[in-house]
Amino acid sequence: MLDALEQALWARRPSGTVHHSDKGSQYVSLAYTQRLKEAGLLASTGSTGDSYDNAMAESINGLYKAEVIHRKSWKNRAEVELATLTWVDWYNNRRLLERLGHTPPAEAEKSLLCFHRKR
Repeated sequence: MLDALEQALWARRPSGTVHHSDKGSQYVSLAYTQRLKEAGLLASTGSTGDSYDNAMAESINGLYKAEVIHRKSWKNRAEVELATLTWVDWYNNRRLLERLGHTPPAEAEKSLLCFHRKR
């Protein structure tokens, strides 16, 4: 989880952002919470015993499993990793969303960030 956090920090430089997660042990570990603090992020965790925090993540996981994992038998781990990277790239950079004006999510996010920086 620390590697993923470092990737996000490098890519977005999100000082002042609220980092919300469930109460999984990896998110409340000393090393993880210390790194959030060093990066200027405010840690936030949801309530225990419900699935409200995970609804979006579980929805995306379900799509990934249906559209990638359960469609075929995989020969090896490398094949799954390549298919996963390809799907994530499509999901973020080429998937057109009607509610975003038929724009891919990454492009819509970039436009939004540019808009806020100009203000």
